[in-house]
Parts: sequence; C-alpha cells; structure tokens
Amino acid sequence: MKVDVMAMAQRARRAARPLSMADEDSKNRALLAMADLLVQNTTQLQQENALDLQAATAKGLSPAMIDRLRLDAGRIAAMAEGLRQVAALPDPVGEITNLKPRPNGMRVGRMRMPLGVVGVIYESRPNVTADAAALCVKSGNAVILRGGSEAYHSNRAIAACLSQGLLATGLPVDAVQYIDTTDRSAVGDLLRCDKWVDVIIPRGGKDLIACVMADSHIPVIKHLDGICHTYVDRYADLEMALALTLNGKMQRTGVCNTTETLLVHQAVAAAFLPKACQQLAAAGCELRVCPRTRALVPAEIPMVEATPEDWDTEYLAAILSIRVVDSLEEAIDHIEAHSSRHTETIVTQDYARALRFLREVDSASVMVNASTRFSDGFEFGLGAEMGISTDKLHVRGPVGLEGLTIQKYIVLGDGQLRQ
Repeated sequence: MKVDVMAMAQRARRAARPLSMADEDSKNRALLAMADLLVQNTTQLQQENALDLQAATAKGLSPAMIDRLRLDAGRIAAMAEGLRQVAALPDPVGEITNLKPRPNGMRVGRMRMPLGVVGVIYESRPNVTADAAALCVKSGNAVILRGGSEAYHSNRAIAACLSQGLLATGLPVDAVQYIDTTDRSAVGDLLRCDKWVDVIIPRGGKDLIACVMADSHIPVIKHLDGICHTYVDRYADLEMALALTLNGKMQRTGVCNTTETLLVHQAVAAAFLPKACQQLAAAGCELRVCPRTRALVPAEIPMVEATPEDWDTEYLAAILSIRVVDSLEEAIDHIEAHSSRHTETIVTQDYARALRFLREVDSASVMVNASTRFSDGFEFGLGAEMGISTDKLHVRGPVGLEGLTIQKYIVLGDGQLRQ
C-alpha cells in the first residue's frame, strides 16, 4: 500500500507549532492518556502482535529476534509505565539559561525550544513506537514513525492508542503519525522531506543507519558502532579493574555500550591479565589478544591472536580484544585510532591521569572507574532516551528530552538603540 509520506510531513509541520506551544500539563495528560489506552487495549495489542510473531516464525527469524518482537501483558504494562515516567520528567521547553546583563542594560540569554518535526526510523522492538512518541511529545516535537516490517501489526496498533491519547486531550492528532505500510520506498520518501522534517533519528543495526546516512536529505542524529574501550592504568585498583572489565564485557554483550577492547598498562599486565582472562574465559568469552597478552597468560586458557580488523570491530557478542600498552599515551592513541567515539573508561587511582584521560579522549561518554555499560540515558538520569549519538552537532551522547530541543538567543531590552 502506497502512503503519501509528503502529505504526512506537511501535516506534521502544521501540528508542530501548536504542540510546541502546549503547556507541560497538557502534554503530561496526553502521555498519561496514552499509557492508560495501551493497558486498556492489552488484548488487542497481543492479537496484533501474534500476527507479527507468526510471520517472524514463518520467515525463520532467530529466537532472539522473535523475543524482541514479543508483547506480553508485562511488556505492555512496562511500555505504559515508560510513558508515565516521561510524563514525570521536567519539561525542557521554554527554559531560559545564561541570562546575562550587557553594559547598555540589555539582558541576553538562551531559551530552549523544540526541534520541530522528527522522523524516527527503527527496527524490531515495538516498544520504540511508544518510547519515541513520548519523548517527542514531551519535548514539543511532532514525530513521524516508521517501524520495521517485522513489527508492522504491533506498531500500527500501538500508534493507534497514541493517536487516541492526543485526541482525547486536545493536542493535535497529527503530532504523532505512523507510516502505515511495509513498502520500503516510504523510507526514501521520508528522507527527502527536508522542507517539512527537521531531523531524522535511525534506531537499529549498522546497515539501517548507514543507509539512512547515505540517502537522507535531512540532518541525522545517529551512531554507527559502539567500539568501546576499558583501559586499566598502571595505578588501577586491580580488583576494581577486574570487576569493571567483567561487567563491561559480559553483563550484556549485544548492546552498543559493551566493552569491545580491553587495554592494559604493561606495568600491571602480568598481575592483572592471567586472572582477568581466566574469569572471562570461564564466563564464555572468546579472547582475541596481542602477542604480549598471550605470553603473560597460562597456555591452558584458550585465546586467538587478534587481527588488525579486531581493533575496529563491534562484536556485539561474547568476544573481547585485548592489548597491552606501554603508557597512558599509547592507550589514548589506540582509542583515537580505533574507537567509534561512543564510550571509553579508565580504571585508575591517579587523579591527574584520570583528568588527562577525560580531557584528551574524544568520545561521547568518557568515564573514570565505571563500567562502559553505564552509558545510557536512564543511568545518566535523563529518564528515557531516543538513542546514543556519536555526532558532534547538535547533541552528543544519550539523547533524552533536552537532546530533542535546541536553544535560541533571546534579548530583553527596554528601548536600547545601537550606536
């Protein structure tokens, strides 16, 4: 079925202005109504979800993919709770900051405002439909949603609940629209709506994001890879370093903030690596290592020699590349050469070296004595997140409500004239 995406974008643009002016209470009431409607329609949502699950099984999708698609009553309740949590977050729209007086008596500051119209292109998880819509509505942005074909029936049923929530509370119903088709040409149509859509946010695998980047006429907020590093410094607490390494790699392997490369200072490598590698291997982690690491670790611990490609690979699996470095400088140089600019952490008890790492490493999130797994909007106190941006304009790191806004300059005067 062909959908007129351009007409949708035009309607979203018209809806964006009244939504941007809506007060916080109105937006919160809409989100709470959406949450209630999701719960009230649990049976219908599960019936629509069953169609997606049947199709996924017939196509031979993996059990992990099918699990991502599944909407049971608990997951629907959790999706509704996510909407309520967004409603409870502070509204960033209209916030005035840095209001400073000028010598002539004017005051100059900045006011936070919505981006306008956001296009979200995503795969697999149906809950993204509700999460993305909630964040956009709370931040005053109209949103056009395009989910993956594997969750088509689930997404359109969720989107119908969201539209009803807007309608019931008087906000413009076109502020949340779902592209109701599995036709892939609709994605290309959306990416060419640069006259009406202000930003595109892709959520999904590397292939999807690369395709969006290549084809979009609209600015894109994205990250391609999560090649994250944990560096164990010569002044590290080695027990802490062991715990952070295991957590960073093995707590959850298939996500973008998982540690993919472990760097260890040569001064502590002999003391740290045998125990670390033994515990990683016992946990089921495949180790791809430099020759210096292999020489320090007992032969009975299985390892393979790392290839040059390993340093540039996001495994998203129980695989870890390990390298011994001679200095902090070499660790930072390795990160500069191979990181995807997502998240890096240093384990050290030396304040000056920690500060240098924070200052010199150019990634969206840089940490001291903390697991890379904390690189997450919820863990950073942002509530929900739209994704994690490795861009430098206009938002970097977890994209929450503030990341879906932009600042404009405001001037408060009382008749000043420029001389």
